[in-house]
Amino acid sequence: MNNSLPARPDIAPGMVRLLAISAGVIVANLYYAQTLVGPISAATGLSTEAAGLIVTLTQIGYALGLLFIVPLGDLVENRRLVFVALLATSLALAAAAFSASALVFLAASLAIGLGSVAAQVLVPFAAHLSREETRGEAVGKVVSGLLLGIMLARPVASLIADYASWHAVFGAASVATLVLAFVLRSMLPERMPSHQLNYGQLIGSLWHLLARTPVLRRRAAYQAGLFGAFSLFWTVTPLMLAGPHFGMSHTGIAIFALVGMAGAVASPIAGRLADQGHTLYATAAALIMGVAAFALALFQPESRGLAIGILVVASIVLDMGVAASLVLGQRAIFALGEQVRSRLNGLYIALFFVGGALGSGLGTWVFTHYGWNAALLTGMAFPAAALACWLAELAGRSVTTREPL
Repeated sequence: MNNSLPARPDIAPGMVRLLAISAGVIVANLYYAQTLVGPISAATGLSTEAAGLIVTLTQIGYALGLLFIVPLGDLVENRRLVFVALLATSLALAAAAFSASALVFLAASLAIGLGSVAAQVLVPFAAHLSREETRGEAVGKVVSGLLLGIMLARPVASLIADYASWHAVFGAASVATLVLAFVLRSMLPERMPSHQLNYGQLIGSLWHLLARTPVLRRRAAYQAGLFGAFSLFWTVTPLMLAGPHFGMSHTGIAIFALVGMAGAVASPIAGRLADQGHTLYATAAALIMGVAAFALALFQPESRGLAIGILVVASIVLDMGVAASLVLGQRAIFALGEQVRSRLNGLYIALFFVGGALGSGLGTWVFTHYGWNAALLTGMAFPAAALACWLAELAGRSVTTREPL
C-alpha cells in the first residue's frame, strides 16, 4: 500500500502569464513620468530646479513601500493586500492625470510609488504557488513581465503624449490599474500567512534578517552593481542619441528602447539554470555580461548606422545580465523560507535600488562634465565591482557549504 502524499500541484501556465502581465502593468506606473518631466512641470507650474522631484518622489514612495508595505505579504492575506494597493495606485494616477498644481501632482507621485510595490508582492506569490523544482523558472517568467513593463513604460508614455497629452498617459494608466485590481481579486487564490507577529515586530525584524542573511547581502550587492550600470546606461544613452552625433528624435529613441526589451528573455533562462543548481556560474555570466556591454559600447565606428547597431547589441547584453541576476537573486532568497519571502524581497529590491539611484545620478554628472566615454567607463565599474565581490566570495567559500551564492 502506497501511503506517500500526492505531489503538490505546480503553478498553472495561465497563472504565470497573469502574474507576469500584472507585474509589468503595475511597475510601468513608476516610469511614465520620466520622459514627461518637461510638459508636466510646464503645465503644473513647477520650476526647472524642482522638476526632478517628479521622478524622485515616485522613487522615494517606492522605496518606502518596499520597506513598509511589501513586508505585509508575510502578515496579511496577499490577495487583499494587492487589491487595496492597486485601488490606491489607481486613485493616485487619476489625481496625477487631473492635477493642475505642482503640489497635487507631487503628492500623487509619492502615492503612485507607494502603491506600485504591489508588483513586489506578486513575485513572491509566484514562488508560493510553485513547486521547488520549478520555482526559479516561474519567478523568472514573472520577472520578465516586470522588466518588459519597465522598458515599455518610457516609450509608450512618449508616444501617447505625442499623439494626445501627458494627462492621457496617467488617465489610461489609472483605468488599466483599476481593471487589473478587480481581475486579480477574482483570479488570485487566497494566501494567508501563518505569522502571529504584529506590524511593529514585522518591521523590526527587517534589520535582523539583513544582519543574519548573508545570501541576501551578497545577492543585493551583485544586483546593485548591475542595476547601477543599467540605470546609468539608460540615463546617459538617450542624451547621447539626442545629441549632435546621432541627432535622433524622441520617437527614434523610443524605438531604440523597445529593441532593448529583447534582454528580458534571459529571465526564465536564468530561472531554469537556478532550478538545475547552476546559480554560482550563471551569476558570474550575468556580471560578465554587464562588463561586456559597456566594453562593446566603447567601440565607436564612423558609420552612424553601425554605431547605433553596436549600442543596440550592448543594450540587449546589459539587459540580459540585469534580468538574469535579478531572477537568480530572487530564486536564492525565496529558497530561505516561505515565512520571510516578502520581507526578504522588499529588502533585496530596496538595497539594489540604492545602486540604481547612484548609477543614474553619477552617470548624468560624469556625462555632462567628462563625456560619453567617461560615462561608459563609470558604468563598467559597477558590474566590475560586483564581479570582484563574486570572486572574493568564491575564494572564501567553504568546500562543504551548500549555501546558494
